[in-house]
Amino acid sequence: MKRFAFAAFIAFWASAATLLAVSLLMPAATTAQEEATVYTLQEIAEHDTAEDCWMAIEGRVYDFTEYLPSHPAPPVIMTGWCGREATEGMTTKGYGNSHSDAAWEMMAPYLIGVLAED
Repeated sequence: MKRFAFAAFIAFWASAATLLAVSLLMPAATTAQEEATVYTLQEIAEHDTAEDCWMAIEGRVYDFTEYLPSHPAPPVIMTGWCGREATEGMTTKGYGNSHSDAAWEMMAPYLIGVLAED
């Protein structure tokens, strides 16, 4: 029994030392929100054309300029939301149905920052 207790004691402290070593070697974790550029609605409003289209959606800011030609609906559908807070457009598509999960996931590459809190 003493051998088992001693082995458990050694295993516990070896595990603790390993976790400590790994945590010291890992870079400090930061959230994407901490590193993200913060934009105001006034700054977003300056990007309100098909040639320069930014939108704020659920507190995040996206530059959809390159995506506009790829959008399945006519570009005028999206350009109406350029330079604006466009969560309503994503959640209703103008007639009450939210965009698909795939559409929400497709936005990630266009993320450029977060919306400033009032």
